[in-house]
Amino acid sequence: MANIPTAPKALATGILLALAITPAMAQVSTVPVSTAPVVCLAEGKDLPLTKAGSLTMSVNATIPPTQYIDKSGNIVGMNIDFGNEIARRLCLKPEYANVQFEVQIPGLQNKRWDMINTGLFFTAERAKVMQLVPYSVNALALIVAAGNPKAIKDPKDLAGKIVGVEIAGFEEKKLRSVNDEQVAAGLKPMDIRVFNTYGDTFQALRAGQIDAVFAGDTIGSYYEKQGQFVKAVGSLYPGTPAAFATSEKKVADAVVAALTAMKADGTYGKIMDYYGTTQIDKWASYPGKIQYFYTP
Repeated sequence: MANIPTAPKALATGILLALAITPAMAQVSTVPVSTAPVVCLAEGKDLPLTKAGSLTMSVNATIPPTQYIDKSGNIVGMNIDFGNEIARRLCLKPEYANVQFEVQIPGLQNKRWDMINTGLFFTAERAKVMQLVPYSVNALALIVAAGNPKAIKDPKDLAGKIVGVEIAGFEEKKLRSVNDEQVAAGLKPMDIRVFNTYGDTFQALRAGQIDAVFAGDTIGSYYEKQGQFVKAVGSLYPGTPAAFATSEKKVADAVVAALTAMKADGTYGKIMDYYGTTQIDKWASYPGKIQYFYTP
């Protein structure tokens, strides 16, 4: 199968290349789940979908192990496992738009896809413009070259260093906030470099163009296990959930119903345990059940 290209920035103006939409045959679930026929959840009927019969989701397939392209050209990872299973429970066909993060929210608002499925960080600001369904608890990490040549052991060690981060996400916002706090405390400013994807960011780290990458803790663990990089500092700023995002309340209700069913029968826990990700129950603000947040 051919590799799935990343859509260009032109998507931000409403142009979506057909090649960016990935049909079900080009994605694979990693965690085995039941293949028995399911009773379609009632919430999956008569949904206002981008494409009838399909749940179209945006991803940024450059972030292993949550979403990436494997050696066979399949789109795989934790978020793909979740997307496939949510679609299955709603008796819909999963399809994916593999696009850069910065265009995902505008694309959702312009009805280019039905759901953002890229590990979007939950924030009160985002809950004002779309429905957010938290499903896991995140932490962040500092990832460096093998051997940790710059001896980075703490965010303060980033002072005066070149730090890479993906553009326009929670991570960039948090990194800039940490930098501002450290500069106010008298430390040297970081040289923050932003990249279109984490794939580009890690290429820069591999080439020695940056000193560290600021990314999700799970990403750091993955690369460390692969023997490519070292997670110099992990479990930073824990507690912010990752969320699915929708722009239609009926779609949000359907996603909540599917996740609730997955949680009840153990499928949710099976996927989370496989990837070593913290379940949403550990979120300090967890309301006791899967639900969406929307406060326009």
